[in-house]
Amino acid sequence: MDISFVIVNWNTRDLLLRCLKSIFDTTEELRFEVWLVDNASTDGSVTAAEKAYPTIRILKNRRNLGFAAANNLAFAGMRGRYAVLINTDARLKKGAIEALFTFMEETPKAAMACGQLLNEDGSKQNSIAAFPTPLSLISNETLLRALFPRKYPGKRKHYAVPIAVDSCIGACIMVRKSVMDTVGFLDERYFFFMEETDWAYRMKLAGWKIYFVPSAEIFHAQGKTVGSGVSARILFYRSRYQFFEKWHKDFNVPVRVFTFSRLLVNTLLNLLAVGCTFGSNRRFKDKLMVYTELILWHLRGCP
Repeated sequence: MDISFVIVNWNTRDLLLRCLKSIFDTTEELRFEVWLVDNASTDGSVTAAEKAYPTIRILKNRRNLGFAAANNLAFAGMRGRYAVLINTDARLKKGAIEALFTFMEETPKAAMACGQLLNEDGSKQNSIAAFPTPLSLISNETLLRALFPRKYPGKRKHYAVPIAVDSCIGACIMVRKSVMDTVGFLDERYFFFMEETDWAYRMKLAGWKIYFVPSAEIFHAQGKTVGSGVSARILFYRSRYQFFEKWHKDFNVPVRVFTFSRLLVNTLLNLLAVGCTFGSNRRFKDKLMVYTELILWHLRGCP
């Protein structure tokens, strides 16, 4: 078996069916299997997927285990030489998986590879992630990409050939199974966000490389799987704190203090904006609500 596609689903029925269709429509030259790990969905996702694609292998969890733990269940039984972790909000363009597969076959030191993520209109999304550091936390990432394009590559530059990167944004990544067997599966302390970054960090420490392959193009409906409200922001902050606690323990407290201070400033600025517009601007009001909830979450000890 060449490829094991692994999809984790939680109540994204329509996106899931669209993702599955793209896999079966575009993966023509490789032997593959599809694993669907469902995190206790209640929207009929599993029934619909099973009916449309009866050959897929389905694991049904009784509760939402999160992204890392759900993927790991499939990894334990997969038969492919490579795993492709693909989010339900991603759709493959024709030739994308073959491009990643060919590159991995020709690059023995590559542990992980990702392609170019696209918006629905074909414009580029950032597909590459730098490892979090105190510098990246206190700086504007757009500015870092402009000042240090080799260290912080981004969507504004055209790449004609694959490049080595720190990590990949995990909407669709290909990972070598033999590397997974040596460095381990995803760290289950991460519920959502940062799992692939932590994984790439461990792979690099073990001497492997991570690559961006621009010829592999994938549509990505960014944020549809987890949303963009306060719950998603809390998941992101929690995962980032866990990353610093694991890999940069000495900076964990300063990171939390800086993040909380920035949230306070943003809250005050939005409060001022709401006052100046007499509460008529919905965008300012929504931001104020999110920042307030994040501050309260921090004051409760980031549960």
